[in-house]
Amino acid sequence: MNTTLPDPALPDPVVLAIPAFIALAALEVLLARWRGMDAYELKDTAASLLMGLVNLVQGLLFAGLVWAALQACYAVRLFDLPFNAWTWLALLFAEDLAYYWFHRLSHEHRIWWAAHVNHHSSQHYNLSTALRQTWTGNLALTWIVWLPLALLGFPPALIVFQKGVSLVYQFWIHTEQLRRLPRWLEWLFNTPSHHRVHHATNPAYLDRNYAGIFIIWDRLFGTFAAERDDEPCRYGIVKNLGSFNPLVIACHEWIEIGRDLAQARNWRERFGYLFGPPGWAPDGRGRTAADIRAEAAPKPVSDHTAFR
Repeated sequence: MNTTLPDPALPDPVVLAIPAFIALAALEVLLARWRGMDAYELKDTAASLLMGLVNLVQGLLFAGLVWAALQACYAVRLFDLPFNAWTWLALLFAEDLAYYWFHRLSHEHRIWWAAHVNHHSSQHYNLSTALRQTWTGNLALTWIVWLPLALLGFPPALIVFQKGVSLVYQFWIHTEQLRRLPRWLEWLFNTPSHHRVHHATNPAYLDRNYAGIFIIWDRLFGTFAAERDDEPCRYGIVKNLGSFNPLVIACHEWIEIGRDLAQARNWRERFGYLFGPPGWAPDGRGRTAADIRAEAAPKPVSDHTAFR
């Protein structure tokens, strides 16, 4: 079997998938109306589409910098991996692991959450939500998570291609129109059910299911939560914006960080506001995702009740 890939100048999977994106979104609208579901809101959808368009433009502006960084790491690579299908198969899992950690860090550290929060800001969950992408992720250097892949020896063109494949895969899981897939698929892959949990603000679901393509990383690292029929997902963020203005959606958390830094009293507090978890406060009165989960957890029954 010839396992050599045809050309290092691989196509952009996202561009190729645009017709499919449009067709699937149209199908989702029809399905939702047929089922009597209020899946779309015009202003919300328009905001998501504009967020996606600007994300595409800023991605092109930063492409040279990111490519140069990948090439610099590849120049001192640890291994010479051939540009073939076996290397791509290994990269399929390696890039997905990198995505998991990028995604998890983007929820656990406020400076990256500020770049990622816009993706969670919609209170609707539909295919247009997948397009509600960051305007500031490249400025926040979130792309550095993928540099070790080039250092290991994966060709930069293949890394960029696989990142596109992952992005295309994650489009279709932003829907409520598919409930559960066969059990083996739900065990191995990220699915609409798993990703609904990720977008939910229910305490039991907060900061869970960071997967890109494979849900196995969440199972391995203890961040998996299954969707429950008795716990319907509530979408949005802990403090919803109440605005469809794309500038507010893209920048609100950066503005809040600026306000917190301006009133910080020392470098410890500045560090906490930047790199601590979202909701952190120096006096301990903040409400992080861990705090919210703990507040909602069932309280153990005290032993002394047995002697009443």
